[in-house]
Amino acid sequence: MIAIDKLLSVGSRCKLLLGSSRKSRIVSGTALFFAVCAFGAAGVAPMAPDAADLPVRAIVQELDLPDLSQQIVFLEGASQIYVSEERVRPGDTLATLMNRLGIDDNAAAAFMKSDSTARQVLQLKVGKRVQVQTAENGELQWLSTMVVDGRENPIKNVFIKRDGNSFKASEASASLEKRIEMRTGEIKSSLFAATDAARIPDPVAMQIVNMFATNIDFASDLRRGDRFNVVYETFWQGGEYIRAGRVLAGEFHNDGATYQSVWFDEPGNKQGGGYYGFDGKSLKKAFLKSPLEFSRISSGFSVRRHPISGQWRAHKGVDFAAPTGTPIRASGEGVIDFIGVKGGYGNAVVIKHWSGYSTLYAHMNGFAKGMRRGTKVDQGEVIGYVGSTGWSTGPHLHYEFRVNNEPRNPLSIDVPNVQPLAGAELQRFRGIANDMTHRFALLSPPESPIKLASK
Repeated sequence: MIAIDKLLSVGSRCKLLLGSSRKSRIVSGTALFFAVCAFGAAGVAPMAPDAADLPVRAIVQELDLPDLSQQIVFLEGASQIYVSEERVRPGDTLATLMNRLGIDDNAAAAFMKSDSTARQVLQLKVGKRVQVQTAENGELQWLSTMVVDGRENPIKNVFIKRDGNSFKASEASASLEKRIEMRTGEIKSSLFAATDAARIPDPVAMQIVNMFATNIDFASDLRRGDRFNVVYETFWQGGEYIRAGRVLAGEFHNDGATYQSVWFDEPGNKQGGGYYGFDGKSLKKAFLKSPLEFSRISSGFSVRRHPISGQWRAHKGVDFAAPTGTPIRASGEGVIDFIGVKGGYGNAVVIKHWSGYSTLYAHMNGFAKGMRRGTKVDQGEVIGYVGSTGWSTGPHLHYEFRVNNEPRNPLSIDVPNVQPLAGAELQRFRGIANDMTHRFALLSPPESPIKLASK
């Protein structure tokens, strides 16, 4: 409790503040008195009792224990099922795989060998996952696995299920998840050693070689310390890696120069899908060096004695010796301007390309199905087959490369690249290229500027 003289002292000070009004002094003093008393009471309020001093009441409840004998009886009467999973190991056969999975079922093994759908389980690729459910006696209830058939939809799920005393097999296209991965590597000995160290799949490594093969000889041009970045697709199912997809972009720092490439296959791209430099210029050559995949040059672009007339005359093309029936490919994209018999050329095709370029293919045995004047052909598309028609002494292809109707040597001419992107295509491409540039920046360590190689 606060002393009365202290309270009066406080009241005296209030009097000076409130002036001479008696009524005001009474009201103010009373309010101040109750406030001070409340403060004092709060300051000396007794504390709550200690929790340790409170009485504790124990609660006891009896729990009924399960009847184990009833559970045992129930389990003995119920059929047991077993679900297991294994991966195919090197050297596995169907028998060894079934043994590890706990399958003891001759009927199931016979079904997998005889049914066309179930037989796909026998593709025992190392690492393939197989899941099964079996009964207590080893009878197969169901089996599930994934197979690769190499067709348009290469990944699918195969499911085998017991139906009484027989089995049914079904298949369905697998739903794959596509991921975009980024990797970087450094050359210490070879490209493939570097891609292995960077955990890059072999199919992606091969695509890197194809992308930069026109600029880098990977057998002799690589230097220790060369670096590369790559962005590529991978496909997964249920968290399991299935396969690699296309390389979306690549960057290679080789001996002080940098080579870059990005894939562009957006709707409306007149050139079709392909790799381009970051400036929008195609890295694809407009013409193949040879219209035949496997052949040898039997006569070059030169002056020679004609094998039939015996006269010396200019040979305005290149002859490729090959067996009759060898497929002939269009060396570049274009439109068939002539198809038929053309004098000493025999069966011949002339393709008109862009910017005054044209190519001629002669002495053909026959033409590919669907080829006619006005038909649009793509680079590499088969247009006919090697023969010996016209003035020819044996099966071969006579190939001419012309610029504004003037014959040029296709083996020495500086073959142009495919036309660069322009307009709306170029704008769409720049969006993709900017994204890849950002990804490369994340992959590349800080370093001095590198000279960008000219394409």
